[in-house]
This record gives sequence, structure tokens and C-alpha cells, in this order.
Amino acid sequence: MSPHRRVAASALLFALLLTACHGAQRKTIAVIPKATAHLFWVSVHAGAVAAGQKFNVDVLWNGPSSETDYARQVQIVDSMIARQVDGLVVAAQDRTTLNASLERAAAAHIPVTVFDSGVDSTNYMTYIATNNFQGGQMAARKLAALLNGKGNVAMLMNAPGSKSTLDRESGFEDVLQKEFPAIHIVARQFSMSDRAKGMAAAENFLTAQPDLDGMFASSEPSSVGAALALKSRGLAGKVKLVAFDASDDLVQDLKDGSIDALVAQDPFKMGFEAVKTQVDKLHGTNPPKVIDLSATVVTKDDLDKPEIKALLFPDVKKYLN
Repeated sequence: MSPHRRVAASALLFALLLTACHGAQRKTIAVIPKATAHLFWVSVHAGAVAAGQKFNVDVLWNGPSSETDYARQVQIVDSMIARQVDGLVVAAQDRTTLNASLERAAAAHIPVTVFDSGVDSTNYMTYIATNNFQGGQMAARKLAALLNGKGNVAMLMNAPGSKSTLDRESGFEDVLQKEFPAIHIVARQFSMSDRAKGMAAAENFLTAQPDLDGMFASSEPSSVGAALALKSRGLAGKVKLVAFDASDDLVQDLKDGSIDALVAQDPFKMGFEAVKTQVDKLHGTNPPKVIDLSATVVTKDDLDKPEIKALLFPDVKKYLN
């Protein structure tokens, strides 16, 4: 073989080896939640890590400390795009704020899975979430049953622009209007995804509406705030409260009667399935455009059921150090 051909052959072999090494590298999936502090997001994190371990991909987890720190979430998403991760999983704090970032991800050919809360943009591969409208409907029917189909209620909402909680609130209103005309929504206010603000808003309800019969809280911070307000006023169990999401505090409030029912999601499964959609895409399979997960209504009597224990208390320590 001539020297020129040997050089060419060596160069080709080197290029093939580089390609093989590159192809053998573990893929990186970035997962950006709305926030990181609440137990819901800790459970999502554990589910995402569990999927990473099962499917042999690296999960890069980063999110803002607050669900209303929109600028920080944009910054994190954009940094992941600049880093050229292999896939992006994001729970949007606001339905429009990430639109430009998702355009950049599409231009960079990074597949995007939106989870928990939807966006107005069409630049995503899959949307996976609890069927939040249905969850709100479930909450309305449970509260109506507790009130025997009549009374005055208040809605402690989460934050403007959060599609997941807006859907819950819409589902709640939809059922009351269509199925329970004797139940009236007499007050509504946002907690801004903050427990202290949620407590203050709930206390406002109780002061302005002394004949209030029930409350619906559409998020974990709103639910904790509502329960705190009822306990501080000595109204736990008297004003019926249907809460959304689950945490140690909320389960304890369910046990002691401050909360009458929880509409619980499965955040561990949500995190796992969101990462799995990215793995499927990496392996050449297009996941469904929309994946709905069902919520579960939990009462005090349900807490000893094995399936409810597994739902409310996923083994996060197994996956998170």
C-alpha cells in the first residue's frame, strides 16, 4: 500500500473510532421543574433519576427556587440548550414565558418534553401531565358530596398563567356550574404559589364570608395555606376543604381533619415517564403527543391502603442522595 493510501486509511479509521466513541457516550437529559423545594418536585426528581438509572442516561436536574421566578427558569432552560443536551424536559411556570426558549431548542434539534403544566408553543415533542381539568372536576364532585350539594365556597387558586392549576380551577368551576347549581363560588384569590400568602388569602375568605361552607385549593402551597387558616380560626372540619397535591403536611392535615379530601397526583410516575419519552426518541421511537395521567381522590379512610401509601410516599431516598 502506498504511503498516501496508508495515511488516508489511518485517517478514516481514526474518524470511525471517534464516531464510535461519540455514539457510545451516555446521553444527557436535562429536567427543569417549576421549582425544587416542594415535595411534589422532589418526587418528580426521584422519578426522573429512576428512569435515568433504568435506561442508562444521565439526568441533569436544575430548577428555580420559586415557582414564580420566571426569569430564572428561562435562564436555566437557555443554558441547557447552549450546553447542547440530548433532550429537554421542562415544567413551564407560565404558558407563554418559555416560547422563545422552545423555539431555540427546536432550532438546535433538541427534543422537548413538556410536563405537568402546558405551554402555548407548539415546539415540543410530548406533553405529559395529570389530566388537571379532570382533577378539578373530581375535586368539585367531592366537595359537593361533602356539602350535600349546596352552600357557599371559595377557590384558593395558585398563580396567573400556570396552565396546570388554571385547568384544575376551570374543571372545578365547570362541574359546579353544570351539576351543582345550589353551590355558589363567592370568593377567589391567588396564593402566588406561596404558603404564607395562601394562608392570608384564606383568612380573608373567612373574614369576608362568615357563612362560608367550603374551600377548594388548587395547589400544594394553596392547600397548606388554607389548612393553616382553618386551624388558626378553629374552623378545621367545619369549613370543608378539598385540597390538591400531597405532602407530609397535607397528609397529616387529612389525618387530623383539617383537610377533608386530597386530589393526589403521581409525581414520581410523571418524572419517570417524562424521561422515558426522551429515551424513546433517542432510540428512534416517537412517543405520543399527549400522555394523560389520572389523579386520585384520597380521604382519611384511604390512607392505610397499600396503593395509596405507595402513591403518597414514594421512596425518594432510594434515588436521591
